[in-house]
Amino acid sequence: MAKPSSISSNIPEHSVRIFQAFGLLILGSLFVGIATETYFLAGLPALVIIAYISIVDFRKLFFILLGLLPLSTEVSLPGGFATDFPSELFMVALMFFYLAYVLKNFKAINSDFLKHPITLLLLLHLGWTFASSILSDLFYVSLKFSLARVWYVVVFYFMAASMIKSLEDFKKVFWWVFIPLITTIVIVVARYSTYGFAFEEVNSVMSPFYRNHITYASILVLFFPILWFARYWYPEGSAKRRWLIVSLIVFLIGIQLSYSRITYLCLMAAFGYYFIIQYKVTRWALLLAIIGSLLIVRVALKNNNFLEMAPDFEKTVTHHEFDNLIEATYKLEDISGMERVHRWVAAIYMSQERPWVGVGPGNFYNFYRGYTLNKFKTYISDNIEKSGIHSYYLMVLVEQGFIGLLIFCCFAFYPLIRGEQVYHQTKDPLIKNMVMAMLLCLMIIFILLLLNDLLESDKVGPFFLIAMAIIVNVDLANRRKQKQLETKAQ
Repeated sequence: MAKPSSISSNIPEHSVRIFQAFGLLILGSLFVGIATETYFLAGLPALVIIAYISIVDFRKLFFILLGLLPLSTEVSLPGGFATDFPSELFMVALMFFYLAYVLKNFKAINSDFLKHPITLLLLLHLGWTFASSILSDLFYVSLKFSLARVWYVVVFYFMAASMIKSLEDFKKVFWWVFIPLITTIVIVVARYSTYGFAFEEVNSVMSPFYRNHITYASILVLFFPILWFARYWYPEGSAKRRWLIVSLIVFLIGIQLSYSRITYLCLMAAFGYYFIIQYKVTRWALLLAIIGSLLIVRVALKNNNFLEMAPDFEKTVTHHEFDNLIEATYKLEDISGMERVHRWVAAIYMSQERPWVGVGPGNFYNFYRGYTLNKFKTYISDNIEKSGIHSYYLMVLVEQGFIGLLIFCCFAFYPLIRGEQVYHQTKDPLIKNMVMAMLLCLMIIFILLLLNDLLESDKVGPFFLIAMAIIVNVDLANRRKQKQLETKAQ
């Protein structure tokens, strides 16, 4: 009887040697890292794998990057800068890989995608960001801000558009984000339980994944509509569908325990916006929202009425119970809310001095103190965290002027109008659900931006751009199908 060959004899010799070498690299990295207490050396094997993947097929790094978004952490750098590690490093590397790929395969670029109104508005917004950077009061700060916007746009809009062309592609995106995201929820809730879910401890359990409970709540609430529609991909009673339904409950628990008031508003608004899309009244809803916002601004500015909102310094304090915080909110005694007003008042005066081009992207923090009013000062006005204006629309106004704000609003709101049309033109129910999820995701982000400036955060910004890229892709696919039907009919 012939002796059966061993399994190893079927493996090429060079593969065995590579495996052995990689095993030695892992052991060596761990040994040297522990012996020298330079523990980052333990991550050397992972860097080798990433380098190999980037050589073989850099597009796989895109999905790895998506999986890193919920896990990355903010790291401070010299000179007052900060980065999201390791996600932002991946973005920069992927940007260069993708640009090299585009230069090599220039003829393969979809010209229809480049000519789409959403793409053109995005490029106009990006162009004005650079133009206002040139006129900035602190050029190097604005340049860094603008460059960061470039690698976000290249990776999460243009590259994402080339990577997510079908429902199957979108499913990959979903699972790559969902698994690490729900893992962070479980870790955060488990750690939080050891503090008895005390409101004053909510930020202490977010590290290292999230800067604070706002960024944590934001990614959960914007991803919720995607999770909601993802369950329809699988048959009733299937294990994956049951798992996704349970996950919806986990997400709701995470959102509730984040103690972020605006996320509750986001969920209610998303529910209402679903019916706005169904009844095709997005244009009217946006028009009413714009008119309402302008009326509020006019009333606040007329005769300086906003000065009446000045808080009582002694009563506007930190609240250690969430119920007390809710009560303090409508009494204008919530310290975080009134500190927002403190900075918004400064923004009013800043925009009056530099109305057209602003002080330059990324420069609000560097200049706002000279425009604040003492009567709006709170106990946290020293701003140790070096946080921003806490309203993205006001931030654009202050840093890029009225021109920049107008461009951004056109870029932000047009996809909602066009997306509604794309939704109703789409025939495949699962693709319709994908478009609906993207529109609800965008609406939630726009509401978050009312009270936060998170669009440059890797927890929010990528989904903003990916949602738009998907809407454009579905729109172009619908047009191609319509042309094919017209050609057949002739």
